[in-house]
Amino acid sequence: MNQYRVLLYYKYVTIENPEEFTAQQKELCDSLGLKGRILIASEGINGTVSGTVEQTGHYMEAMKNDPRFEDMVYKIDEANEHAFPKMKVRHRPELVTLRLEDDVNPNETTGEYLDPKEFYKRLQDEDTVVLDARNDYEYDLGHFRGAIKPDIENFRDLPQWVRDNKEILDGKKIITYCTGGIRCEKFSGWLVKEGFEDVGQLHGGIVTYGKDPEVKGDLWDGQLYVFDERIGVPVNQKEHVVVGKDYFSGEPCERYVNCANPFCNKKILCSEENEHKYLRSCSHECRTHERNRYIIEHELTEEEVTERIEKIKETEKA
Repeated sequence: MNQYRVLLYYKYVTIENPEEFTAQQKELCDSLGLKGRILIASEGINGTVSGTVEQTGHYMEAMKNDPRFEDMVYKIDEANEHAFPKMKVRHRPELVTLRLEDDVNPNETTGEYLDPKEFYKRLQDEDTVVLDARNDYEYDLGHFRGAIKPDIENFRDLPQWVRDNKEILDGKKIITYCTGGIRCEKFSGWLVKEGFEDVGQLHGGIVTYGKDPEVKGDLWDGQLYVFDERIGVPVNQKEHVVVGKDYFSGEPCERYVNCANPFCNKKILCSEENEHKYLRSCSHECRTHERNRYIIEHELTEEEVTERIEKIKETEKA
């Protein structure tokens, strides 16, 4: 039996003194021995933490005793160990970064909540457009079958993408989804305010969808990208289809690394073999960068680096 758990949770609720509450949350988590990442804003809380069953139980109990969070929903995954190296609690202007001129309060305006079974039905509706509300690298690891991947690198760019591609969505039923639901709460509300009439969101996100005993994650391909040391977790309990592709070879791959150039840090899918072959770098510029972390970690000499780069050039010519 696993002794650790990972909690994923959020709630849009007014927090009068977010800086003070941030300090209180850090003190609570440290006292319990939790590790993870919590964001606090005047509009609410967004967190994911790991700890033992006892530690996470005490945290949920403490939050339940606060009237603001007594009904907060926790998505719980079992784990063999901590999923984070340390505990970070940060105050932010927004829980999810959209930077809208006219912000959306999900408690007032949001898309129709769809439980996993209803979302599953909508996925198969020919008149429905399925819009992924996550970052590109999350989509590349796994997504719902037939979902549109907006050509964006950051969530905050999504509204502009919608405006630029309105013809794809006009007159259609729109359903959107994200990891745990927090991004869709605000994004689907923005879609409603933009005039789209039929907007639905996967309530509880992909995490909830994958745990539904009837749907069992069906029509999801690949893995779910998560923001902790696990990187990817399974969703579809019926079949596993790999959709990720090695950045260098195009072969099926579900292993993420960060580009070794600290000024790039791009997330790239690649095999362990290609990580070493290409110096864990996404481009020639990154491979030759003076602060390349792969070269420093492996203490490669200038001659060794030059030799590897020449081999890469030969491979690319072939």
